[in-house]
Amino acid sequence: MTSLTGHSIIAGSPTAGTLPGSAGVEAATGAALEPVYTHVDESQLEEATQAAADAFDAYRATSPEERGAFLERVAAEIEADGEAIVARAVAESGLPLARLTGELGRTTGQLRMFAAVVRLGDHLEVRIDPAQPDRTPLPRADIRQRHVPLGPVAVFGASNFPLAFSVAGGDTASALAAGCPVVVKAHNAHPGTSELVGAAVTRAVAAAGLPAGVFSLVFGSGTPVGQALVRDPRIKAVGFTGSRAGGLALVAAAAARREPIPVYAEMSSVNPVVVLPGSIAGGRAEALATAYVGSLTMGSGQFCTNPGLTFVPVGPDGDAFVAAAARAVTGAAGQTMLTSGIAQAFDKGAAALRGAPAVTVEAEGVVGGGVNAPAPLLVSTTTSALGEDASVAEEVFGAVGVVVRWADAGELADALRALEGQLTVTVQATDADHHLAGTLLPLLETKAGRILFNGWPTGVEVGHAMVHGGPFPATSEPRTTSVGSLAIYRFQRPVAYQDVPADLLPDAMRDDNPWGLTQRVDGRLRPAQD
Repeated sequence: MTSLTGHSIIAGSPTAGTLPGSAGVEAATGAALEPVYTHVDESQLEEATQAAADAFDAYRATSPEERGAFLERVAAEIEADGEAIVARAVAESGLPLARLTGELGRTTGQLRMFAAVVRLGDHLEVRIDPAQPDRTPLPRADIRQRHVPLGPVAVFGASNFPLAFSVAGGDTASALAAGCPVVVKAHNAHPGTSELVGAAVTRAVAAAGLPAGVFSLVFGSGTPVGQALVRDPRIKAVGFTGSRAGGLALVAAAAARREPIPVYAEMSSVNPVVVLPGSIAGGRAEALATAYVGSLTMGSGQFCTNPGLTFVPVGPDGDAFVAAAARAVTGAAGQTMLTSGIAQAFDKGAAALRGAPAVTVEAEGVVGGGVNAPAPLLVSTTTSALGEDASVAEEVFGAVGVVVRWADAGELADALRALEGQLTVTVQATDADHHLAGTLLPLLETKAGRILFNGWPTGVEVGHAMVHGGPFPATSEPRTTSVGSLAIYRFQRPVAYQDVPADLLPDAMRDDNPWGLTQRVDGRLRPAQD
């Protein structure tokens, strides 16, 4: 097992920062955890980005088999230290053991998924339009296309997923799969977890015989190091999960560069739930409300897909839903939040909702044991009040639910149309609601990256069809996803090759197809076996 050093890892070497740092904090008690993590200065950060730039050409030239084996080795190295990683993550985040054990599995699972994606090779989007020298009135040149990696990528670890969205999480896995070296800015809320995972990735880099600059992990104060990393000319793209303010600051820094670069920031979402009449008719309200509160309070509400806004019809069935949800919230105790800062932001947001005009407090739970465990909160309002004060629909990160009562389909549609972009929208419906649901579906497609029926948004499957993204401000780039195999496309770009001699063509585009890829030839897919 790796011993904690309190150091960054720059191109394979543990590196003590030259600036004062900070220790991790036990989330449940507020006690400091050893060791203290010193922070890198700008010159040390440049060592990491230069090493990544130096490693780029060799790493991008790896074959699908070599890169896939490397990603699998990363997963194996993480699993080798899994018990220690999970134990430290429990201490630093306050999240339960079972949740983090599952998150470790998700982390290694998505690494292995990207290994399979790399070996399959369809992400390269190989297209071949063979020459047509006899075509009239003009001949056609031989034109071939593939996707190539962008270059070194900066990844920012997330607070709420210390494993699956952090050092070796989805952004890192997809960037490495694309052929991009990665420099990770560790989240200061879980430094020990970050070092343990970073050490596992570093071992995998060495075991695969890759240049050490393929991966670096740096510790530093959030804004100065983050801004310097994004401004560094060697960095060609950014992956970020966090607050809207943090994400927009990185977007602005990237846009102000001499060479602007893409920032793929997942930021803010209240994940509306639309309750249609049939789903709460005939005594169904209580069961649905209980399930809703379970999703609302899961993990202290610290999910980017927390159902913060729920549209419920007026009338007796809607009243029964709100009453049942209120009973469930009243019986719910607060859970430890990730940091004291997040808990303080929760308190501020909850206080603003309590004091907002036309907002009714339906229920409050009880404060949990230990520190940073505020009580869950449920409030209600109307669509007209929401239209007059859109701040009621702003995200409060934590277990806060806002129920909006609607009277008719037109009123509901108008309220949904006025919402900002979201990661998810959920529809609760029965067969009797399908006509109304069908009229709403085109509207919901304009508002979210994922539309769910009769489920709850907390829980994001890692697979090939998943979209974890959405229109601004859910993300800074609505055409992408940060979860699932499509995430690899964020860190690639297409290049066309015209009349390049056959012996100079990259392997992916050669006629003999040595990598065994699916190729699109003259507009038609040609499987490798052909």
